[in-house]
Amino acid sequence: MSHTPFTLQRDAFGQLVLTDAQGADHVGVVAVRAFPIAAPEEAISLVDGDGHERAWIDRLDELPEPARALVAEALTQREFMPLIQRLLDVSGFVTPSTWHVDTDRGTTAFVLKGEEDIRRLAPGVLIVNDEHGVQYLIRDLQSMDRHSRRLLDRFL
Repeated sequence: MSHTPFTLQRDAFGQLVLTDAQGADHVGVVAVRAFPIAAPEEAISLVDGDGHERAWIDRLDELPEPARALVAEALTQREFMPLIQRLLDVSGFVTPSTWHVDTDRGTTAFVLKGEEDIRRLAPGVLIVNDEHGVQYLIRDLQSMDRHSRRLLDRFL
């Protein structure tokens, strides 16, 4: 891709602004990977606040600077995903319940609205969504301590 049919910049509020080929500004676009695990540097969509795709990026490394840096930064912000290392306590086994956990970013608490907010990605790999949409990753269920596995088993 030698010519990018859009430009990117941050506005005064830190929002990503995409200006398309027709000169229209789209404020608050977010970058979304189509294949975050299999092809993290390929197939990236820039989507507006209404969920409409405003631009498609075949390969991140084909974007000129500073657009490449802005998209990479937007992806990092969007994909914030703490790694749960240990479950300390849950308020109860009926949802909603409050979970107290140790993560790779420190100890925190969040509310699990329902069992459907725990998804298996692969054997032993789980994504847990809290009530605010923050996703937590459990990378290897079997390597967690016995107490954590026992608590998780009540929800799986």
